Amino acid sequence: MIKEHKEETRQQISDDLFTPLNRDQDAERIDMSPPVSFWKEAMQRLMKNKGAVLSIIILVMLSLLALIGPSMNDHTYKAQNLAHTHLPPKIEGLEWLGFNGQDVKGNDVYEARGIEENYWFGTDEFGRDLWTRVWKGVQISLFIAVVAAALDLIIGIVYGGVSAFYGGRLDSVMQRIIEILVGIPNLIIIILFILILEPGVTSIILAMVITGWVGMARVVRGQTLKLKGQDFILAAKTLGASNTRIIFKHLLPNSMGPIIVTVMFTIPTAIFFEAFLSFIGLGLQPPLASLGVLIEDGYKTMRNFPYKLIYPAVIISLVMISFNLLADGLRDALDPKMRN
Repeated sequence: MIKEHKEETRQQISDDLFTPLNRDQDAERIDMSPPVSFWKEAMQRLMKNKGAVLSIIILVMLSLLALIGPSMNDHTYKAQNLAHTHLPPKIEGLEWLGFNGQDVKGNDVYEARGIEENYWFGTDEFGRDLWTRVWKGVQISLFIAVVAAALDLIIGIVYGGVSAFYGGRLDSVMQRIIEILVGIPNLIIIILFILILEPGVTSIILAMVITGWVGMARVVRGQTLKLKGQDFILAAKTLGASNTRIIFKHLLPNSMGPIIVTVMFTIPTAIFFEAFLSFIGLGLQPPLASLGVLIEDGYKTMRNFPYKLIYPAVIISLVMISFNLLADGLRDALDPKMRN
């Protein structure tokens, strides 16, 4: 019966009902392009994010100016000239942008004092060149933030990785230590540490690192706990891979996405803390310059000399916004769920 039904069906279907397939046009072609690695694909997604690309450009420009800016004139960040105190910004050819050497009352200060030299960002109450001090401040602030973030990265990876990988009682003890540190206000610890030591670059970095690594440790621990039960980790253990190889060849590379994003958020946080400490008088001390020191100095005289506050405030805003936008872009680029 079944055979008769099949034979009847074959007779009803004639050759005219079939259309030859045009393999060059109609066939669904298989993509034979070489495979793209995870990091290359993430970079391609990052480059499509306009905000992240703009942030990268701004950060590169600011970093270059921080390196070469202090050497673009003959002044140093601490050289004083009391005859040139409180000079407004003046740049030849850019007078229409406000760099005309006039004070808040519209008087040409350079002409009134008979000063021929131009200061691009003006001078402070000691006659120090603000152009040099601003870019020196950016240099110091970025250095403090990057070093503090690097130390947080190293300590957090080691602490969180060991805690999650070995687990058990060791993990319980290490997590109780983190809970104690989290329970104490971060700002109080930093202020007490700086009061014990003399304010300076080293003391500020160490003060930030005391509790700054806790967030990184938690991120690494969470990623390690998620990955160490995966099949490829079990397969590596079955094949006899050592703990060191599993950690450095499997766990860390697969956790780098969240780690990188956390680092990118850590840097602007460190810049903010440094600026805050300098603003309340516990940061760097003059004649050293940082963005916090310059903002604190400009805040005192912002009504009569607003330029002293405007430039460092704009730069620190650009730095923090750029790092946050870049971190958001990296988070989206490194998230497998964001793939097209």
